[in-house]
Amino acid sequence: MIEDGFMNIQDADPDIIVDLKYATTDNFTGRVIYDFTTAIARTGTAKKLGKAAKALKQQGFRIKVWDAYRPVEAQEKLFEVVSDPTWVAEPNPNYSHQKGVTFDLTLTDLNGQEVEMQTGFDDFTGKAVRDYPRTATQEKNYQTLLAAMTAAGFVGYENEWWDYRDAEMDQYGPLSADPNDYAKP
Repeated sequence: MIEDGFMNIQDADPDIIVDLKYATTDNFTGRVIYDFTTAIARTGTAKKLGKAAKALKQQGFRIKVWDAYRPVEAQEKLFEVVSDPTWVAEPNPNYSHQKGVTFDLTLTDLNGQEVEMQTGFDDFTGKAVRDYPRTATQEKNYQTLLAAMTAAGFVGYENEWWDYRDAEMDQYGPLSADPNDYAKP
């Protein structure tokens, strides 16, 4: 049974770092895409992320989330800039970030410093794909993240090493929310 509704992902684990790139100009569009800084997801999906975060802490890592729930209007803005569904999905309230079941994320050390991965966020080149050759350090970090996310109930998108979707995403229907309603005081 899935847990519907939304929740702040930091309620699942307060040590998750939130750095929503689309709330800033530090993204591939160079402009602010949405007006919130609170990362939310469907309740069951957020709890799975909390499980992954706790497992990673035991290994000396933290999760940093670059994107979580993304309203359809934000997806439309992204798709205007890159209309290639390999990298940016077409706007659809029943899909991925737009229904709150997907995260773009990376690993950091316990102090919040990002560890070495094969690319940065939103690298729309072949270097971002999951089977791209990595250095030994990148491979170790990638496998650590992949193992924790898979064990928690996520599957990775083949073209973006940072993109993880709830394996039960199809059980969730479309639902929208205002992430500002979930902000901590």
